[in-house]
Formats: sequence, C-alpha cells, structure tokens
Amino acid sequence: MNTSIGVGVLGAGTVGGTLISRLVDDREAIATKTGLELCVKRVAVRDLAKERDFTVDDGVLTDDLLSVVNDPEIDLIVELMGGRDLAGDLVLAALEAGKPVVTANKELVASRGPELIAAAERTGVPFLFEAAVGGGIPIIRPLSETLAGEPIERVLGIVNGTTNFILTRMAEDGADYADVLAEAQELGYAEPDPTADVSGADAAAKAAILASLAFGTWVGLDDVYHEGIEDLSPIDLVFAADFGYSVKLIGIAERIMGGVSARVHPVMIPVDHPLASIRGATNAIFIQGPSVGELLFAGPGAGGAPTATAVLGDVIDAARETLAGAQVAPKIRFSPGELVPFGDVATKWYLRIEVDDQPGVLAQVAGAFGSAGVSIKSVWQEGEGDEALLLIVTHRAREADQQEALRHLEEIDTVRSVAAVIRVESEEA
Repeated sequence: MNTSIGVGVLGAGTVGGTLISRLVDDREAIATKTGLELCVKRVAVRDLAKERDFTVDDGVLTDDLLSVVNDPEIDLIVELMGGRDLAGDLVLAALEAGKPVVTANKELVASRGPELIAAAERTGVPFLFEAAVGGGIPIIRPLSETLAGEPIERVLGIVNGTTNFILTRMAEDGADYADVLAEAQELGYAEPDPTADVSGADAAAKAAILASLAFGTWVGLDDVYHEGIEDLSPIDLVFAADFGYSVKLIGIAERIMGGVSARVHPVMIPVDHPLASIRGATNAIFIQGPSVGELLFAGPGAGGAPTATAVLGDVIDAARETLAGAQVAPKIRFSPGELVPFGDVATKWYLRIEVDDQPGVLAQVAGAFGSAGVSIKSVWQEGEGDEALLLIVTHRAREADQQEALRHLEEIDTVRSVAAVIRVESEEA
C-alpha cells in the first residue's frame, strides 16, 4: 500500500520554517510512528534569496504560490502565510481541487470559515485548523469531537501570550506598559508591529472560532467586540490585587438570553479562579458545562515549536484520511442562532476616577450612575486634594447602560478624568 503523501507549504516564517524542519529532519521517525511518508514537495516563500533555518532539495522553494496548489505531485496543502484574502483564495482553490488543507491562520478561519468548511464538505476533504486558536494547546478537537454533545455554557480564554506576558510583568514587577512591550519584542513574544496582539484583535479572531465551535452558531470576526491593554496602568493592577483580583485579557464566549455573545477585553478575575494563575506567555482556555463541570486547557499558546506541533498533528490526520479514502474527522456543522450585541450583555465595572476633592462630588458621581440605571456596589476614596481618586465597582448592568453612565461622568465638572475602566468577572451580581 502506498503511504506517501506529497505536502505543499504556503509560507515559511516562524511556524512554517519549524514545520518544514520537522517534516524533513524527523521524516523517518514520523514514518516509524505513523506509517506515513510525508514528503515536502514545494514550499512557497516571498523571497527566494533569504537564508532559511531549514534545508530542502533544490527546486522545492518557489515564489509562485498558485503553482504549489496546482502541483499534481502535492496531495495536501499547509497554509501558514497569514491574512484572509490571498490566503483564503489559495485555500479555497486547494479545497475545490480536492486537496486537504491544514492552517494555523485564525484570521482566515474567523472571517471565511463557513465558506471554506462548506467547500471542504463538497469535495469530501479535510479542512483542519487545530493550531489557529491555542497554538500547541489541543482545543479544536475537544470542542468539535469530545464535547460535541455537551451543552457548553461559557468559554473563557487567555489566548494571546504577548498580552499575558505584558500583564504578568506589570502586575508582579510594577513595570510600565511601554517598557514591557519593548521587552516582549526583544524576546520574540511580540511582533515589530504588535497592534494585533495588544489591541485584542488577535484574541478576537480566536474567540470567534471558540464561540462558533462551542455553541454551533457561526460567530464571525466582525461579531466580536474587542478592547486591548494599551491603556492599562500598573496602579490599576495593584488596586485589583488589593481587592482580590488579577487582570487578564480574556476572550469570553457565552450563551445568554437565548443567543450567543463573544467579546475580548481586560478582565479583573478573582485570584482563586484557574485563569488567574496563568503567568507569562502561557495560554489557557476554561470551559464550563452542566455535565463536565469545569475544564482547563493550558500550555504554550504561541511560538514556532508548539504551533508547528499542532499543525503537524493535523497534517498527519489529514494524510491518514486521504489514504483511507474516507472521512475520519467529524463534519463541523453550524445552525442559525441569535448573536447578542455587546451592549445587551450584563457586565460589572471597576472605575478609577480622578476628581476634585470637594463636598458633593461623590453624590454627583453616584447620580451619574443612577441616571443610567446602574447601581454602585462599592466605593473607595484614595488620596486627597489634587491626588483624590474614587475607586468604584458597579453591580452588574447592561453594558450599554454602563457606557451611558460613563458619558454622564465625563460631563461632570468636578470629574477631572475617568482614568481606567476594567470589567469585573464575578459570580456576584
């Protein structure tokens, strides 16, 4: 029986280069363990003259992307180039040609997932994306297979290692955001342009995929509200710790009010919650369901080696399915469902407000919340005179009402600024 599979790789960056090294250097070990001969036939790159950390035969490298997809010797395509347009068109062409596709491209899956999954189903080939959310953390298979029959209630995820590293250093060492970001770039945790990470956009794409698989209702990238960590200050992380919380950038997907909601933003989470102890560049995904209770998946969520391991696992599964001539992985199906706007989601807020230290200020602030229908749970005053601060935690209220209260606050003359707003994760109202 022929067990040889020709592999074409689109993109040879950090993850792609690591994957190619594994496929070439560990070819015999993989064959011994799986019975598969995975042969790298073509690798598409932008710059043919660039030095690479991997070695392939002459003629394997090409700058003609479409030639990789169309090569008759290639049975399986791995897309690691990133982006949604060109990458999506190439993936679609491969699927329509009956070639399985493996990708780690969360933006592509979150924006064009239904189209690509439908194409894969039409031609009866796998479209696998285990590495798109948790890097080396297995989460796609558990959600789509093991937990397929579980009516999942909530998914909370620390799914961006860059931001978790930054927040850990800010909380534990009191470091400034800009300084830690520069450190993260030096260590390779953050890209030269870190916008996608620190703005929450990267985590939003992953939250969209998690929500779609957890609830069976497609949630697109544009359906996920997101905020980043750019405006967080070390002082708020200190106050959070004093109140018994840790601050994390968390993707939250939940079933509420008969619909599905997905969002990403900084969260004050109780220190005894499993996610609160996730430090550094580690990622973690926390799942709640009525039968399984609470599940935690944690590990290295980024970097070439962990992500390439997840990609290689998908390559092996897709190769086995191709050789078997039958579907192995279960089909992913989505049904229509209501998406709940973020404004209708009930949230709790922590606010740090700089105020003039004058009589009646607290009453004015309380009035701003009351006029928006938001109840205040607790108030602390820190400092006096020009250093006067009010630290406020609200009761749970509609996000839209919390935002209205914020607008009222900004109209009060004795409020110098609303210096920080962080949402609070708590079982209390």
